[in-house]
Amino acid sequence: MTRRRRAWLALALAGCVASVQAAQVAATTPVEARRPLLWKVSDADNAVYLLGSFHLLKDTDYPLPAEIDRAFEDAESVLFEIDPAAMVAPETFVRIQAYMGYGEDALTLSQVLPKPTRDRLETLVKASGGSMEALEHQEPWAVSMGLVLGVSQGMGFRADLGLDRHLMARAAAAGMPAGGLETIDAQMQAMDAVPREEQVRSLDDFVRDPRKAVRQLDDMHAWWRAGDVAKLDGEMRAEMAEKTSASYRLLDVERNQAWLPQVEARLDAPAGQDTLVVVGSLHLLGSDGLVEQLRATGRYTVERICDACVEAPAP
Repeated sequence: MTRRRRAWLALALAGCVASVQAAQVAATTPVEARRPLLWKVSDADNAVYLLGSFHLLKDTDYPLPAEIDRAFEDAESVLFEIDPAAMVAPETFVRIQAYMGYGEDALTLSQVLPKPTRDRLETLVKASGGSMEALEHQEPWAVSMGLVLGVSQGMGFRADLGLDRHLMARAAAAGMPAGGLETIDAQMQAMDAVPREEQVRSLDDFVRDPRKAVRQLDDMHAWWRAGDVAKLDGEMRAEMAEKTSASYRLLDVERNQAWLPQVEARLDAPAGQDTLVVVGSLHLLGSDGLVEQLRATGRYTVERICDACVEAPAP
């Protein structure tokens, strides 16, 4: 897994936990909107809007592109990865914390990490005023998550400004029915199942050069803002599929397969029940993504919704 791909994986994990902790959407500063990662999938009776999210955003990412506003206003309900009610339930973060530890393995972080990785981590943690003792009972993926979250916050990213949190609050204010595609436990089980050797490599890569995480996160955010499908797919999804096939299968492919019948059920519902589906952007890209899987059925009309996108000329 390359440094850029690892940073994205840790960011996705951080977005889940940080969103649970966020209490409400903060005020935002208007700037020029850009291209959304938004597709419309429709049959004769209903439409599903598939919106690619970025879990941590800045105040300068608002207002949202007009296309997102239109999709929200056209929908009768909205689906997120996790039910908004579960995100704010008091017991949710306690359950997440349980997955971060070693359970019955009775291991510690120092036992799991190679000594050079541990030493680099300790140097980094001490420089930021922390201690290794506070991390000893966390798995490497959870430590990576915390580190990337710290970097992202230093860059001005916030979970309460993430697209998911923003639309959850907007749906609640509008009285719009909202639900989830998976449970907290299902999501955390997928994350926790990432092979430990990949977790260790990811953490080692971060502590070797934390400054690269800043540049990588900046790149990914810029691609998301620009709606650059080619960059996001080629630099992240395809690379993950090739170099870390186990993580890709657990975090992307299997979850997409579990979500697909639920999305199709919305299309098969009685007429006039359009749905906005908001998931991490990676879940929409490539042949394993929801967009192409729905297109491959041959049952639906699939189109990208992007006012500023320029279609390539026909050959």
